[in-house]
Amino acid sequence: ENGIFEVMSTHGDTFLGGDDFDRAIVIHWCNVHQKSIQQLEANPVLYQEWRLAAEEAKKVLSYSEDFSVHLNGELLALNKNTLEDLIAPFIEKTMDSCRQAMSDAGIPVQQIDKVILVGGSTRIPMVKQRLEIFFARTPDDSMNPDEVVALGAAIQADILAGNRKDILLLDVTPLSLGIETVGGLMDTIIGRNSKVPHRAGRQYTTSVDGQKNLRISVFQGERDLVENNRKLGEFTLKNIPPMSAGIPKIEVQFMLDADGILTVKAKELRSNVETTVEIKSTYGISEEEMARMLIDSIKNADQDVRKRALLESINEANNLILATEKFLVQNKNIITKDEITNISNLNNNLKQSLLSEKRDDVELAIKNLNDYSAPIAQKALDVNIQDALKGVKM
Repeated sequence: ENGIFEVMSTHGDTFLGGDDFDRAIVIHWCNVHQKSIQQLEANPVLYQEWRLAAEEAKKVLSYSEDFSVHLNGELLALNKNTLEDLIAPFIEKTMDSCRQAMSDAGIPVQQIDKVILVGGSTRIPMVKQRLEIFFARTPDDSMNPDEVVALGAAIQADILAGNRKDILLLDVTPLSLGIETVGGLMDTIIGRNSKVPHRAGRQYTTSVDGQKNLRISVFQGERDLVENNRKLGEFTLKNIPPMSAGIPKIEVQFMLDADGILTVKAKELRSNVETTVEIKSTYGISEEEMARMLIDSIKNADQDVRKRALLESINEANNLILATEKFLVQNKNIITKDEITNISNLNNNLKQSLLSEKRDDVELAIKNLNDYSAPIAQKALDVNIQDALKGVKM
């Protein structure tokens, strides 16, 4: 609109393409001639001849029903139906990417005006047919699919060079950006497919009494644990005024510009102590690596959800253990000996539950301690308030 092109989402599998089709055809021919693909690959020259024949078969069958060629006395034959059976699983992976891209963009298929074909494999009729069914419109094949990306890159280069002022491309970030929190969890601040430039922030606090420094580690990726994501950088917010755990308010701001430069600022809001670091979020990472990270996040989604849930319960338990111990020390003259004993026992049970590394055990121990100590904590609070108000005229 008005020369502004806005990227709504990006998704794809850079490991998927024409080479997969070629290899599937070669494996089919190996089966026909009762030899393994490993035997063929042991002869690099012969393997290359078969692969080139597979590439030619793929092209011929885009406009013909049958293909055959003799190589070293062996007949390599293929028909259109067999080709489509061989490549169907790979085309379905492409359709999965289409579905995900549409889901990420948050728009219905009916709003798509044009589907442009990119890459030589889109010349295959079956690819066009599947796309036409999915998008309910005939794909635009008026441009050379081998040149489309180069044309787009040339236009963007012209824009970046300052030669074109009438076009603006608003891109999206390909992977989520966030920081490490307690337990090695990834807390996403800028999500994948967020439009750039983009700014987002979140508030955090300290987990230890009197904490003066806070290390902030920045990660990129889609996994729930930072150990499975890509570390971009690390810096330390220093000279935080000593306060009880949970009192400092530390705001972390992410600012991602159109060039992929990520500026991260951390600021303690009570004292205005702050520090800033700049990171190039896409430096040193290839399209293939990005695709692998996305695929891994999908494959491990269920396992990651379980790990995150366990770690969040463990973090809650550790915070409750520290708070309980502090409560017992501060209120030992208010609550009874039996209450102190019972709370201590329940607190020890919570510590023991952490050793099991089972979320249900930890959650049950948390509930038992909270259920018993909540009314006692309320009683202690009432006494402390009454003591504080003694002698005060209302």
